[in-house]
Amino acid sequence: MDLIAEFLLRVLGQFQSPSLAFLIGGMLIAAMGSRLTIPDAVYQFAVFMLLMRIGLNGGMTIRESDPADMILPALAAMGIGVGIVLLGLITLARLPKIARADAIATAGLFGAVSASTLGAAMVALEADGIAYEAWVPALYPFMDIPALILAIVLAGMGKAKSDGNTVTPWFIVKDSLRGSALSALLLGLLLGLLTRPERVFETFYDPLFRGLLSVLMLVMGIEAWQRLSELRRVAHWYAVYAFIAPITHGLIAFGVGYLLHQATGFSPGGVVLLALLAASSSDISGPPTLRAGIPEANPSAYIGASTSVGTPIAIGVCIPLFIALAEVVFTLP
Repeated sequence: MDLIAEFLLRVLGQFQSPSLAFLIGGMLIAAMGSRLTIPDAVYQFAVFMLLMRIGLNGGMTIRESDPADMILPALAAMGIGVGIVLLGLITLARLPKIARADAIATAGLFGAVSASTLGAAMVALEADGIAYEAWVPALYPFMDIPALILAIVLAGMGKAKSDGNTVTPWFIVKDSLRGSALSALLLGLLLGLLTRPERVFETFYDPLFRGLLSVLMLVMGIEAWQRLSELRRVAHWYAVYAFIAPITHGLIAFGVGYLLHQATGFSPGGVVLLALLAASSSDISGPPTLRAGIPEANPSAYIGASTSVGTPIAIGVCIPLFIALAEVVFTLP
């Protein structure tokens, strides 16, 4: 009982995180009918800064570390992304009143990765003094791209396109790599790996990171509340899936991360970040990619499920949950 009480206290303590406060604040003012809006240009700049900071930091660390350390975690991330899509295919797609294309698109979005959740998780870990390998955020594309590819391939299998064209895996790879999210992340990784950006990182990207993340969380909170109306138009199974999936996917990835910890010494913070990558659902690159790759799917289903339920659960529940779980499992101070 003492262990359970300690665990619950640690979960509640995580809700004092500034990132969660801005997310909840955004939802509250939207619920009150506030007309506050954040210009799209500001939002896009915040996303760019977030991903460039993550990429630069990861690239600089990879340059100073052994790339062999990433092999097993990268393979694990790929397997988790693919597994999430397949899990959605055998669960959500078989529920009543659920269109197969909508279910696969939803699973694909939940198999992909949210940059905002990743950023919030990194801030939470740093605030708690939980160390992680700086290259762990670079696992983002290893989970993101395979999940999107598999979702589009599954949706397209056996379905004739009205225009006679089919979407190939190579098309979605190219389209994902050209997307704003992965482009910024990969650019940061390459610059951090091949150049010496330490001065600009320390004086520009790193100091602005937390402030811009708070803006991003505020926008996500406002949009989450607004998307609830879209979710009401489709089957309620999507809300159930979006509530359960982040926790389930995160627990699976936490288990995989624990095995990596035992086998390779993967850090507790790395285990938490891997779990939160899996718990997140794409809010930037995924929606436009799936709109193009699975045009027959209903965006109200997969985007509504992700934005209105999945992302708040990932940030508001999964971040404190998995940090608290790591503190107990790894006996962190």
